[in-house]
Amino acid sequence: VPTRAVPLLAFRPVVPQHARLQRGQQALNDCQINQLSANEPSIRIQAEAGITEVWDPKENQEFQCAGVTVIRREIEPKGLLLPHYTNAPSISYVIRGRGLLGVSGLGCADTYESGFSESFSEESRSSELGSEEMRDQHQKVRRFHKGHVIGLPAGVSKWIYNDGEDRLTIVTLFDTNNFQNQLDDNLRSFFIAGNPQGRGGDQSGRHHESRRQHESSRRHTRGSQEEFGQNILSGFDKQLLADAFEVESDTISKIQGENDDRGAIIRVEGGELEMLIPEWDQEEQRSERHHRGGRQSERSRPHNGIEQTLCSARLSVNIDNPERADVFNPQGGRLTNVNGNKLPILNYLRLSAEKVNLYKNAIMTPNWKINAHSIVYFTKGSGRVQIANHEGELVFDDMVQEGQLVVVPQNFVVLKRAGRDGLEWVALLTNDNAMSSPLAGRISAIRGMPVEVVMNSYKLSREEAQRLKYGRQELSVFSPSKRSSERRGDEYAIV
Repeated sequence: VPTRAVPLLAFRPVVPQHARLQRGQQALNDCQINQLSANEPSIRIQAEAGITEVWDPKENQEFQCAGVTVIRREIEPKGLLLPHYTNAPSISYVIRGRGLLGVSGLGCADTYESGFSESFSEESRSSELGSEEMRDQHQKVRRFHKGHVIGLPAGVSKWIYNDGEDRLTIVTLFDTNNFQNQLDDNLRSFFIAGNPQGRGGDQSGRHHESRRQHESSRRHTRGSQEEFGQNILSGFDKQLLADAFEVESDTISKIQGENDDRGAIIRVEGGELEMLIPEWDQEEQRSERHHRGGRQSERSRPHNGIEQTLCSARLSVNIDNPERADVFNPQGGRLTNVNGNKLPILNYLRLSAEKVNLYKNAIMTPNWKINAHSIVYFTKGSGRVQIANHEGELVFDDMVQEGQLVVVPQNFVVLKRAGRDGLEWVALLTNDNAMSSPLAGRISAIRGMPVEVVMNSYKLSREEAQRLKYGRQELSVFSPSKRSSERRGDEYAIV
């Protein structure tokens, strides 16, 4: 009887203490952050059916200090991001569009299959191999769409297909400083198929663009090849591979990516992928049932750490759904967190996400993240952002807009105000239970101090101290300030 490897991946691993301290030690020893910037991608790689853009850590100290790499991909309709895996876990946010996600490996069963036969013996396999139509079996395929947060471990093979009519855009944070990465801090993508460097490899001068014009094209070529080389099978001996797969040598030439210049994102021949997938409505209904009732049942039973594996796990959740908002202010906007409690796989990845929608001129309370770096990607609108370090110096003070990205280091205080068109962002966080400490509002650090402490700390009268403590009754998403609305309109007319 054929045996199958048992998947051992669980969501609540015992992480050695030295691994837990690694991120903080690196930041403390290596990083002296005096200035932050609103960054746009520095590397652009064109493929047949899409574009990959990279925020290169080598060009931005804040990315190196946070131990992360960020990639944005645009996949055209009927485009397929080739199967690959990375040396670092990731958390993604779907900016627009919809698609299918396939995750394979780990010894998971092929639970999706065509045909109606109840058995699949070696005899039937041998007979069907010689026929034109063979029943297909594959592992679970998951649907996702705009607003979904997707978490994936390191070393797990995945592919993405755009089955919609519009472009699919996804921004992904790779946590290269995570305990799952046993290599160095460079992000490495191991492609199983195709020739990922394709159009970007030998035509780098035309397809690699940087906003820093003084950087040489040679540097961009080197940076992209660290991210995209040829596929992992391309260097093996053809005959040895043919024997391993039990296929012809001509087939091996194809899987090694010879004469394939399509790049990492290819266009599906015939314009459609045919596979077994659940109906969209059914999957959405299951997701909502899990959200409304599943979490209560999960809390009521103990976790043994191994009963839920990647094979059957939920890998995504819709963070844009207003019903999931953790904080809502009709005059200010809303805030939604997705952490390990809402999406259990994030416990294993040690990552989480936060989505904020600020309305016109609304303010996000000045706050700091207690235990995580925040990689903030602005998805819509514009506004002003200020970030201060431990010495009270502003390391960032600028207008931001859609498509830009800002790294906010752990414990640095950040203050955001939306412009006339509002401001929306997703923060990808380097902790599965990231915690914020607000400075203003109903649950703020200052609100929690005795009034006498506030008076003496700031040299305030009692009346001034009470106004400081109780001036904002909202939680964290603030409505526009009535006292300064006219001044703000003049001062930030460019927003």
